[in-house]
Amino acid sequence: MQIQVETDNHIEGRQALTDYVQGVILDSVDKYAEYLTHVEAHLGDVNSGDKSGSNDMRCMLEARVSGVKNIAVTHQAESLHLAIDGAAEKLEHALASQLGKLMDKQRRAEAPGHIAADIVEKNPDAI
Repeated sequence: MQIQVETDNHIEGRQALTDYVQGVILDSVDKYAEYLTHVEAHLGDVNSGDKSGSNDMRCMLEARVSGVKNIAVTHQAESLHLAIDGAAEKLEHALASQLGKLMDKQRRAEAPGHIAADIVEKNPDAI
C-alpha cells in the first residue's frame, strides 16, 4: 500500500508532517491493508496562511479500495495533527463499514448447500 501526502503552499514542515501522516494512516488502516492499493492525504489551511481561526486546518483522506468505490473522508480542526487524527479515525470507520458489507455479500453468495457439499466431499464417511 502506498501513501501519498500532498499539502497546499501554506503548510510548513513537509517532511516531518509526511512522516506523521504516514504513521497515523498505517496505524489506523493496517488491518485493511490487503484491500487498499493506496491512500492519498491532502492537507490544507482553509483560511490561508494569513488568517487563523478555529477549525481552519483540513485533512482529506482518500483510500483506493479493491472491490468497492474509493472512500474519502474529511476532518477540520484547529491544528493539522488533530485534523489528521480525526480524518484517520473517520477513514477507519468508513473502511470497516464498506469492507464489512463486501465480506458479508461474499459470504451470502455461497449457498449453505455449497458448504455442506464441501464437507461431504472432504469426508465421504460423514453421510
